[in-house]
Amino acid sequence: MSDKKTILVVDDTPENIQVISGVLGEQYRIKAATSGEKALKICAADPLPDLVLLDVMMPDMNGYEVCRRIKEDDRLRDIPVIFITAMSEEEDEARGFELGAVDYITKPVRPAIVLQRVRSQIELAMARAELFRLGKQYSSYLSPELARSIESGEIGTSVGSKRKKLTIFFSDIMGFTRQTSKLEPEDLSMLLNSYLEAMNEIIAKYNGTLDKYIGDAILVFFGDPHSSGLAEDACACVSMALEMQDRILELRNDWSRQGIADPLQVRIGITTGFCTVGNFGSSHKIDYTIIGSPVNLAARLQAHARPGTVLVSEETWKLVGGTFECVAQPPVQVKGVEDPVRTWSVSSQTNFERYRLCLENAVIDVRPDALTPDDRGKVKALIDELSRKIS
Repeated sequence: MSDKKTILVVDDTPENIQVISGVLGEQYRIKAATSGEKALKICAADPLPDLVLLDVMMPDMNGYEVCRRIKEDDRLRDIPVIFITAMSEEEDEARGFELGAVDYITKPVRPAIVLQRVRSQIELAMARAELFRLGKQYSSYLSPELARSIESGEIGTSVGSKRKKLTIFFSDIMGFTRQTSKLEPEDLSMLLNSYLEAMNEIIAKYNGTLDKYIGDAILVFFGDPHSSGLAEDACACVSMALEMQDRILELRNDWSRQGIADPLQVRIGITTGFCTVGNFGSSHKIDYTIIGSPVNLAARLQAHARPGTVLVSEETWKLVGGTFECVAQPPVQVKGVEDPVRTWSVSSQTNFERYRLCLENAVIDVRPDALTPDDRGKVKALIDELSRKIS
């Protein structure tokens, strides 16, 4: 099959089409249309033309309208359009460029100019396609959030970092090494890849920044390179975590049908705090990542979470407690932190009883279901004492 590129020549005068075809025919495959309607039909059919040479002055539908329709079609908009016209006014050329044309050729056409302009635009289109292909390949190694920021220029390629308050997510499959030691390599690969693929889709949905996979563990952060606000970032992180737990239940059913009987359960820890975030490494290889004690705390909280649950620290609870059902858990002692860490288990969107009163000299806000047994006693004693004093 020929690898010649296809040029669509659009002109209402057949003689003009013959002239251009004679110039380009040896190097390119030529298709022709004598009206705008025919040109659009040819563009819509597979295979797409690689470039369109478009006459401006045509009856019924002029070249500007044809170009506008091509550029409004998501499937066709990347096809380069070169106008061929007898007009030479600057405003005419400006109108064409505004519509998305890449070049102008004036009539009467000169063969060398036509050939050079077409060749240049074909080579540029091929280069753009190759860059797009490489970009898609390299983006597989990056979080979508990070890839977008690099593409837009918000994040550079030099080593550097900043301090920022982030919400950090850490998940791990409970007993993964022990459970998967009994699997064949093919089953293990299928299981882990299907799990990470599903989790990555959910991370992208909530615009989390995927820091890295650590075997079966996942580290994600919210609040950089883009932030919707501290509380909004924390709520997005918790929403993501809850959706992940729901998705894992579906995956377990799929795995069971494929003969993997031992169900996997995931523990998730979330905290909020100041981290150092940015490019770390050398001039040869850099990694956009976060460091700081909150990263370690999220990992420790994950280790203390019950299988299939999401455990958050007090810092995160203060940001999401009004949006999600958070049940206080016993404080946990974690390595590297002197005092016990207060924790809450998050299970779903709020649908709980809450008693609130806000007056000039009285503020009450109690959620009975979220109280620990010890806290319940303290609240009851306070209410009894208050009742006696105001009765």
